Amino acid sequence: MSSFTKRRRNSSLFGGRLPHHITVPADDKSPYRDHARNHSWFIAVPGLGPRRLLLNPRRAHQLAVSRFGRRAGLILILAGLVFLLLALLNIISFVQRLLGRRETTWPTFVRVQKDPPTLVFRREELQRIWAWEVSSGHYPSRKRIPEQIWLDRVYDNPGLPPRRGSVAPGTIGTATRGVGARRVYLDTDSANGAPFPPRPVPGSLADLDIIMEHCDFSAKKFVRDCLEVLRYGGGLDNGNRLRRGKMDDWKYLYLPELPILGTFTSDSSEEALPGITKPARDATVDPDAGLTKKKGVDWEPSLRDQLPPARKYLPITNANPCDPENPRIFHMFWVGPFTDKPYMALLSFLFTQNTGLHLDGDAQDDSVCRPVFWLWINIGPAAAVPNPSALDDMYTQLKANPWAAPFLHPRFHHVIQFKLWNTTEQLDGVPELRDEWRSHVDTLFNSGGHIINVPKEKASASASANDTEASEMLNRLGSKSANTYDRMSVILSDMARFILCHRFGGIYLDADTILLRDWEEMWQKMAFAYRWSRLEKYNTAVLHLNKGSALGTFLFRTALKNDLDFHPMTVSRYLRDAYLEGLLLRLPDALFDSAWLNVEYFQRNRPPSPFFTEYESSPFFADFFDTPVSASAGPQSLGFDGFFRGAYSYHYHNAWWKPFDSVRNWPDLGPRFIAAERLARANLRSTQGPASTASPQLREGDENSDPADPRDLDWSMVLMRTFQSYVRGERPNMYGEWMNWHET
Repeated sequence: MSSFTKRRRNSSLFGGRLPHHITVPADDKSPYRDHARNHSWFIAVPGLGPRRLLLNPRRAHQLAVSRFGRRAGLILILAGLVFLLLALLNIISFVQRLLGRRETTWPTFVRVQKDPPTLVFRREELQRIWAWEVSSGHYPSRKRIPEQIWLDRVYDNPGLPPRRGSVAPGTIGTATRGVGARRVYLDTDSANGAPFPPRPVPGSLADLDIIMEHCDFSAKKFVRDCLEVLRYGGGLDNGNRLRRGKMDDWKYLYLPELPILGTFTSDSSEEALPGITKPARDATVDPDAGLTKKKGVDWEPSLRDQLPPARKYLPITNANPCDPENPRIFHMFWVGPFTDKPYMALLSFLFTQNTGLHLDGDAQDDSVCRPVFWLWINIGPAAAVPNPSALDDMYTQLKANPWAAPFLHPRFHHVIQFKLWNTTEQLDGVPELRDEWRSHVDTLFNSGGHIINVPKEKASASASANDTEASEMLNRLGSKSANTYDRMSVILSDMARFILCHRFGGIYLDADTILLRDWEEMWQKMAFAYRWSRLEKYNTAVLHLNKGSALGTFLFRTALKNDLDFHPMTVSRYLRDAYLEGLLLRLPDALFDSAWLNVEYFQRNRPPSPFFTEYESSPFFADFFDTPVSASAGPQSLGFDGFFRGAYSYHYHNAWWKPFDSVRNWPDLGPRFIAAERLARANLRSTQGPASTASPQLREGDENSDPADPRDLDWSMVLMRTFQSYVRGERPNMYGEWMNWHET
C-alpha cells in the first residue's frame, strides 16, 4: 500500500484531518493557542473573561466526525440540536403556563398528550342521530356530513332549499337533499334618513354558512372584517355605507318562502325516512371500525325506541310566528345575592330585544314572536338542597335587593321571569338522566375531570361553615373577589345550561354577557355554541339546543358515562370523538366575544373597535372596566354604537366583583324606582364606613346629589348609563323605540 493511500485512510478515520496531540503551553501567546481552543470542550463567553461556560461546537463536531464519519456525524449533530431546541421550547412553555401567561402561537411540533376517548355510542346510533337531526330540519347547512359516519343514503333536509340538479353519486352519505323553503335574501339598506337602524324583519333567519364564510378564524378571517359584514348584512350601518359596488355576498339574512314540496313529515321508523340509497357495505367489515370506545364502559343501548319521531318541520310565517318546538327563551343562571351583573344583562335585554315595551300594555301584534328572559336563581350554595319555602324566600330576597327589585315591576312581568333552580328537580326532569344520576352523585361537581366532593352532611341548606377552606368553598354564594371565586357555582352552571336548553328549548347566556343587538335571526333550528378563541373547541357561554333533540340525548348519555362532566372542553371531546361537531355549530367568537382573540395576542395588526388588550395583570378583560387613558376617548365619543358594532353580544369573562360604574354604583333608573336607588346608596354608605370618611354624595341628607364623574369614562360606565337612560325615558333603545309605561 502506498504512503498516499495510508495517509488517505488514516485521515478518513478523523473526518479528513489529523487529530491534535499537542501539549499547549500556558502562555496565551503560544502559536498553538488556536489548536487548544479547537480541542477544548468549553469556550469562553465574550465579556465574562476566561471563564469557559459554553460547549465548543468545533470540539463536538470533531468528536462526532471522528467516531461516525462525516455524513453520519453531521446528521447526529443536527439531531442533537433539534432535541435541544425542543427541550428548550418545552421548558419555556412550561414556565409560561406556570406563570399564567398566554402566548400568541404554540409550536406545532410540540407533542401534546392525547385525551382519552369518550365515545359510548356505536356507529349505528351515530347514524341514527344524524338522520334524526337532518330530517327534523336542524341542519340548515350545506356542509358535508363526516365520511366516518358511513351514511348509506342522502336524507331529505327540510332546513335547506332545493337545488338544481341531482345529488352527485360521490356525495351519497355526506350530502343532504334540500326539500325546504326557498330563501329570499334581504336588502337591509336603510338609507331613508332614519337616525336608528330598523328592527330585523320578523321571521328572518341568518344563513350561518355565509357567516362562517366571512368570519371563520380557521380560514384566517379577521374579527374586524366579520363585524363589518354583520353590520352591513344586518342593516346596522343605518344607511351610512361607505363601501361602493355590488356586495350581494354580504347578505346573510333571508326569509323562507313556502316549501315547494310541501311540509316535510316523518314518523319514528327510520325506514320511513326518505333518501337516496347507495350499495351496502361489505358485511365482513366491522361496523364500528375506526371508532375508539371509552375504556371500561359498555356501549349504549340502541336509540331506536328512545328517540321521539323526527320533528315536523313548520316554516315560520306571519300567521304563525312562534314555533312551539323552538321557544324564544333566554336562560341565565345565577347563584348568590343579586348584583349589578345580572342587572346589566337584563337591561341589555330590554334595550336590544323586540319585547314590545314600546307599545301600550294591552297592545298585541300577532305577527311578531316576542322573546322572554328566564333568570334561574339558586338562592343557596351550589351544593345545598332548597328548603320547602325556597320560592317564597327567593322573592323576598329579590324584593329587598335594589338591583333586582326594579324588574319585579308589573311592566316587565311578561318579558322577565324569575325561576327557582332546584338541582334535584332539574336532573329528574331529564329523561336521559333521571334513573341513573343518583348513582353518580359523587361526580356531580365535575369540571374537566377535576371533581369536588361534597360530603353528605354539607349537602343541605342548614349546613354550617367551619374554618376549613373546603367548607368555606362549599358554602360560597357568588364570587366576591379573585381569591374567593365560587367554583362550585360555575361547575353547576356548566351542567345547568344543557339541562335548561334540552328541557325547555331556547338559548343559554352566561351571566357575564351583554346583548348588543336583536337576536331575531338567531332563533333558528340549528344548534350552536361558539369557538374558544384560537382553539377548535367550544365555549358554551352562549348555547342553543333544540328542545328534546337527539343531539341532547347523545350529550347527556355520554356525559353520564364520563362522570357528568359538562365542561366545554370535555363537551368538545364528546362531539369530536363521535363526529357530531357539525350538529352543534361552532360559530366564530367574533359574534359573541369580539375581544377574545386580541387579549390572547391574536389579530393585533388589524383589531376591531374597541381594541382591548389587557389580560395578564388581572383575571378578567380589564380594559372594559378600566379603559386605558390612551383609548379613553372612544367610550364617550362613540358610545354604544361604537362598541363592537355588529356583534350579537359581549362576554367580559367573570369580574363579578368589579363594579360597572365605580362612581354611581347603584341602579340609576329615575323616580319610578327611587326606593331601590336609595336602598343601594344606603348599602354602599354602610360599607364605606363613618359619614366623615364617606364620599360627599353618600353622606346622610345628601342622598340625591350627583357625584363628580372622572374626566374619562370607561366602557362599562358608558354602556350601563346608556341602558339606564332608556328605562328612565330619556332616550330610545338602539332601534329608536321609546319605553312606554302605559300598562292599560
